Amino acid sequence: MREIDYGNLMHKAMRGLIQTVLTDVSENGLPGAHHFFITFDTRHPEVEMAEWLKSRYPEEMTVVIQHWFENLAVTDDGFSITLNFGNSPEPLYIPFDAVHTFVDPSVEFGLRFETQDFDEDEEEDEEEDEDQAPVAEAKPRGEAEVVSLDKWRK
Repeated sequence: MREIDYGNLMHKAMRGLIQTVLTDVSENGLPGAHHFFITFDTRHPEVEMAEWLKSRYPEEMTVVIQHWFENLAVTDDGFSITLNFGNSPEPLYIPFDAVHTFVDPSVEFGLRFETQDFDEDEEEDEEEDEDQAPVAEAKPRGEAEVVSLDKWRK
């Protein structure tokens, strides 16, 4: 019997929201006090980042898009951006399905993704400065939810 997969449909819609927001920022800049904390899985096979960052953040990394960023480009599958890590500009590519959380604390908005679209077990069988902070381990597979903003409040 076929069932409607509401969890994956919700994730697709939420990733579309992130894509729309980042596309607007890439074209028009960050409006007002808006800024983003984006936590992503650095183990995702399509993440592109410097080896020294990958070794510093082997599982998960949080980046902040706020004061200084360059080259923000958004596609259907993810976004690329250059961020400053200790006065060292580094390019990153983050696929949307690697994103665990997306938070804009200026308006108390946040999303959390509890599932991953890639399967780490299959991947194994086939063979994280001021702008980022390590975060808890990846969450187990589950449902989508809105994230509490208490973690990012000052």
